[in-house]
Amino acid sequence: MVTREELKKALAERHGPETQEILARSGAAVAGLGGLGSNIAFSLARTGVGYLHLIDFDRVDITNLNRQQYFIHQIGMKKTEALKENLLQINPYLEIRTDFVKVEEGNIRELLEEDRYICEAFDKAENKAMLVNAVLEHFPEKYLAAASGMAGFGDSNRIRTRKITDHFYLCGDGTSDAEEGICLTAARAALCAAHQANIIISLMLENEEGKIKGEKL
Repeated sequence: MVTREELKKALAERHGPETQEILARSGAAVAGLGGLGSNIAFSLARTGVGYLHLIDFDRVDITNLNRQQYFIHQIGMKKTEALKENLLQINPYLEIRTDFVKVEEGNIRELLEEDRYICEAFDKAENKAMLVNAVLEHFPEKYLAAASGMAGFGDSNRIRTRKITDHFYLCGDGTSDAEEGICLTAARAALCAAHQANIIISLMLENEEGKIKGEKL
């Protein structure tokens, strides 16, 4: 088995030791572990982020396999546990907290209180709006990457990251919703998820690099 030090060295060779030190001590919450969330979590884990908080109340279904990071033998498993299992195959030293629970207005503050970086990865527009509004209201100091519009097989370049406020970023094309004749696909869901993971990683580095260098932010 690869040791912690071997994995740390390999990541540091790819990213640089200072960058990897920042990522290893950083963490993020991923609310919703479907086509967006499972791909976000994979990107963060492969980049060397040291802690992930996985939140979902659903179980793996055969219809998830077209775009989500699960496998046939995991059908029926809690998504939190299945994704944790898969992420630990990438990095067995990754610290993971799981909450098998539906995110609602009444539990958002407790669930996300300890997370500085939050990824919204729900399927339904009303749930997306609920989480975004709650985070903006209760946690204005936290960083949020949300998504809107990634369905279909359309132009990849329409998916982009927009800065809404200093702490809130919105990824996607802003228009394409899943409906009859317009499905969610692996490629476009992963594109949007990559945007979300990338902005979170960028913010982690931007916010922490001064501390590594001994500078005052």
